[in-house]
Parts: sequence; C-alpha cells; structure tokens
Amino acid sequence: MNDFELIEKLSQARGASGFEDEVLEIAREYCKDFATFEEDSMRNLYILPSYNKGDRPLVMLDAHSDEVGFMVQAIKPDGTLRFIPIGGWNEKTLPSSKVQIYTKTGYISGVIAAMPPHFMSAEQRNAPVNYDNLVIDVGATSATETAEFGVEVGAPIVPLTFFEHDEKHGVLHGKAFDDRLGVAALLKCMKELKGEKLSVDIIGVVSSQEEVGERGITAAMHRVKPAAAICFEGCPADDTFSPSYMVQDALRGGVMLRHMDRTVICTPRFTAFSQKVAAEKGVKVQMAVRSGGGNNGAYIISANGGTPVIVAGIPVRYIHTFNCIAADEDFYSVVKLGAELCKALDGKIIKGF
Repeated sequence: MNDFELIEKLSQARGASGFEDEVLEIAREYCKDFATFEEDSMRNLYILPSYNKGDRPLVMLDAHSDEVGFMVQAIKPDGTLRFIPIGGWNEKTLPSSKVQIYTKTGYISGVIAAMPPHFMSAEQRNAPVNYDNLVIDVGATSATETAEFGVEVGAPIVPLTFFEHDEKHGVLHGKAFDDRLGVAALLKCMKELKGEKLSVDIIGVVSSQEEVGERGITAAMHRVKPAAAICFEGCPADDTFSPSYMVQDALRGGVMLRHMDRTVICTPRFTAFSQKVAAEKGVKVQMAVRSGGGNNGAYIISANGGTPVIVAGIPVRYIHTFNCIAADEDFYSVVKLGAELCKALDGKIIKGF
C-alpha cells in the first residue's frame, strides 16, 4: 500500500484506548515482509526488523495506537446511551457529532444528541456541556430495542469521520491523527531503514493506552531495554490559536521537537543532536516548550535507570476532536528525521546523551 493508503487505513481504524486491535492488524500487514512480531496482553505490538544483528545498541521507535473515544456507561429507558470519555475531549465540540459503537456483530452508528433550539429554554441555551446531560442516540425507542441492536454496557465508541487526502494542496483530513500519523511515520521509517548501513538495532513499539495515562508504554518498558528512544507523536498545532511569537507547532513548519511539556523534559543532549542532524539533512524543525500536554516520553525517560528520549511531533490542527487537519510535508519531515537519526546514532553517541 502507498503512504496515503496506509494513513487512511490507520485513521479509519477503530481503536479507543484498550481496544486497539484493528490498528495492530494494519501494522502487521505493512511490516510482514521485513519483520516479525510479538504482542502482549495490553495490545502493545513489538516489531522486530530482519535487518537487526542482535549485538548493537537498541533504539526504540514508539508511537501509540489508541485514540480518544468513549465508553457506554448505561442504557436509559428511552434507549439512549449514557457514556463517559476515554481520554481528553473538549465537550463543547461533541453535540450533533456522529459516532460508531461496538457490538459483537460490528460497529453501528449513533449521534451525540443535540436538542433542537425550538425546545430549548434560555437556561438550557446557556448551560455548560457536560457528560451528565449528553447522550448517544442509535435510533432506538427503548432500552430493550437498544439491546436488540447489540449495544452493551462497556462498549467502546469512536468518532464516525471520513478520511480525505487533498493531494493538490497536500492536506490530510480525518480522525485520530493523534497518534495514527505517528504510527504511520514509525512504520514507514522502519521500512525505509531496510538496506541502510546502521550502527544500531531497531525495535518498533506500537504502544497502547497512551491517552489514559501512558499505560501501554509503562508495561512495554519492562520488556524492552532500549539505549535510546524516539517517540513519534501527533501534536496539537497552535498556529490558529496563538499569537505569532508563541507559535511553536505550525502546519507546514516541519518536525516539532519538544524541549518539555507538563510531564517530561526531553533529553537535552539528544534534542540538540537531533537539531544538528536535522540541519545537516535539510529537515525543517520547530522547537516547542509546552506548559501542558504529555506523551510516552515521560515514562520512557525514567525507565530502566534512565533512557534518552526525544519527541518528534507531526503538527495536527484540532487534535482530540472529530476532524483533524495535517500536512503531507510535515509527515514526511518526521519520517526523514527519524530515519536520519537512526542512521547517525551509534553506541558512543548514545552514551554521550
């Protein structure tokens, strides 16, 4: 499959935290000609490329497979669903959005109900949006009928959004770009390293449950003992919200290298080395200092006695909503930087971090 078929498949895959199986199937299919796989009970996928030698420092490429979603909490007598979030949402964006709900016979469609203005009092118009007054409607008229649709308490829910690639303008539209774009970058990077002269071995970790507290990578780091790690992430673009002097993750700005966020200070010497390699190889980068946010790097850096880590981010507008926007060129910048770093790293350099 070509790059944009891969991105489309990953974006359209249904994989709320804890239910990432569809994403892993795509990763296995893409890498089957050059890698073997292991998988654990948390749905972490370990990709072991055939070009490894087994006696070189191990560099881990990480991207998380899960997306923000929801879970059915209860079925009301009128057939609508009470639900709770999996991961962080802006609740104001939710009413009237279409979703898909898991059943044992396949996903079915629903809509997050929005009361028509005809019925709203002034108080209701001004009331904050929260999960206590939101429901999902699947078109049933009773709890019994909803059960007949196959919906059960505990069912995962994800957005129903259609992927689009505007090839003329180099723009991607879709859901779950955090972190399916990162997964796509990881997979393509590993494929491009086939046949390259390397001084390190590579392992790809498509990790689970990042959106609910980096739970998958926490388990994975007990199994993998890398000498260094690169996190591929879809990161919130700020170019439509921030004053110009504060824009640090702009569409078409290239790789977002993160100095720090609320959870991690990325390894400064590794970050500086990445900036140097990017400059030498003509890869656009933009440096970010964040007061919020978080990612798998926060756990990686302190695991196994300390692991040097950087975050290579793809700018994504409207992250953690039903409709994201990203640019082709930023995706390719992240892939190139990841590959160039893997080719440049060796044991001596890593020890210097």
